[in-house]
Amino acid sequence: MLDVENIRKQFPILSRKVYGHDLIYLDNAASAQVPRSVIDAITHTYAKHHANVHRGVHCLSQEATAEQELTRREVAAWIGATDAAEIIFTRGTTEGINLVASCITRDMRPGDEIVLTVMEHHSNIVPWQLAAKQRGLVIKVVPINADGSLDMDALRALVCDRTRVVAVTHVSNVLGTVNPVAEIAGIAHDHGALCLVDGAQGAPHYKIDVAAMGCDFYVFSGHKIYGPTGVGVLWGRRELLEQMPPYQGGGEMIDHVLLPEGTTFAELPFKFEAGTPDYASIPALREAIRFIDSVGIDAIEAHETALYRHITARIAAELPQVRIFGTTPGKCPVLSFLIGDAHSYDTGVLLDKLGIAVRTGHHCAQPLMQVLGVPGTVRASMAVYNTMDEADRFVDALVRIAPILS
Repeated sequence: MLDVENIRKQFPILSRKVYGHDLIYLDNAASAQVPRSVIDAITHTYAKHHANVHRGVHCLSQEATAEQELTRREVAAWIGATDAAEIIFTRGTTEGINLVASCITRDMRPGDEIVLTVMEHHSNIVPWQLAAKQRGLVIKVVPINADGSLDMDALRALVCDRTRVVAVTHVSNVLGTVNPVAEIAGIAHDHGALCLVDGAQGAPHYKIDVAAMGCDFYVFSGHKIYGPTGVGVLWGRRELLEQMPPYQGGGEMIDHVLLPEGTTFAELPFKFEAGTPDYASIPALREAIRFIDSVGIDAIEAHETALYRHITARIAAELPQVRIFGTTPGKCPVLSFLIGDAHSYDTGVLLDKLGIAVRTGHHCAQPLMQVLGVPGTVRASMAVYNTMDEADRFVDALVRIAPILS
């Protein structure tokens, strides 16, 4: 059993009050809170070796460079990649997907197809739409079943020899559905297509092994795994990254610059890391990974699942007017719901006045909301530092506000 109280002591923000109530933070799918070790890592960089990386022979620059490249190696090991050069540091999941969508579609021909799912976050929709419009590509969309699971029969029917890429979320940020990404990657490869996995919601909760997953690209963000904002990771297979053209031009990503033309580009991973990286947040990302490892990803998953089951069991027994969206077995601890026909914002505001932070609205998943037939939902998402007492206080609050919203 996790020592949750000791874990909570590592997160300074959890000691604050909101409107006179102890903070209950259930907006972890948007951004998880950060432990002291992550905060200290950022402070340490600015206080001890604040200098640009890969560009100086002086001590501070060499130290900062060593910290960044150590992080690259640890990230690679953490997701099961054997080659650290396959790790590209980005500003987050969104930039990672934009990078891949921009680069791999440049050689596609009009009529080539991209397969997405209806449960995708806008970050895994809009970049493909932009590329499709520019190059005359066709986007096909996989529907979902009534319980929120992906319609795998439809996916098999949609993926064909015209498919060039299948882009799918590992875990739905609304439904909590955990998609069979290894099977999906296999289907894509059977037709000669590539597979990108949006791991923004998968990386915080599950052991990631890109080799076992069999995908071609995997992307995730630091701020969802108890890390800093403004930094993320794109992993891609080396042979693909080497074939892809640069995403942006500038310093760091070049080998030699000539005028008027003839510039050559750096080797991986630097070809895709133009400009000054966030060399303060990157080592802090390493500390977030170390925090997760210190607790144990399996223990985190078990704890969060227990919280989710407790909350949903009480809702079923005490709040029949609550509608839950996404009921697949083994789902991630993301609870999207509505109290009757009450607007999600009204529920969110009332919970906030009781010190409970949840997310409301369409969660950057408007196509999915259209399928669900609602403008938005309330989303409560759990993390390792949430407690059973908080789970009960959350449900108690719903019981309290439900009559008001009715």
